[in-house]
Amino acid sequence: EKRSFEIITKELGTRKIDPEFELVVKRVIHTTADFDYYDNMVFSEHALQKMMEAIRSGCDIVTDTTMAMSGINKKTLAQFGGQVHCFIGDADVAEEAKARGVTRSLVSMEKAARLNKPLIFAVGNAPTALYSICDLVRAGRLNPEMVIGVPVGFVNVVESKEDILALAQEKAVPAIVAR
Repeated sequence: EKRSFEIITKELGTRKIDPEFELVVKRVIHTTADFDYYDNMVFSEHALQKMMEAIRSGCDIVTDTTMAMSGINKKTLAQFGGQVHCFIGDADVAEEAKARGVTRSLVSMEKAARLNKPLIFAVGNAPTALYSICDLVRAGRLNPEMVIGVPVGFVNVVESKEDILALAQEKAVPAIVAR
């Protein structure tokens, strides 16, 4: 890992990264082996500082996939009083999504909004999860501490990420997005 980070630093050459975000950008490059993230990562003002403060205050993290959930260090999060949630596989979410003709991702974000705790959202799969978060915030039903938006695919992906960035401007919701 140390050698990989040395290679990343060498490959980036004279390109500069804001020191606040440097470790995250390099970690994403390390994870993906994709140097385009240098240009594609967008951070709202003091996003990482705000996220760390939220975690230290006992904030919970909500993901849209069990895979993302499995990658979060639950023991460390619990030291601060936080938990990780993923409702995508819950029977009630599946039933409601089917009845309404919407995605489970959308309904799972609505379910998360009913948690009575400060929340960080880490969306790595479904654009509809990002849209749901935006709708909930604009309706006054959710006030996230942070939204990380890196959904995949080709349908509504760009648009959902741009909506999160617009929300960051409109409502001062801290955000990290991979454009």
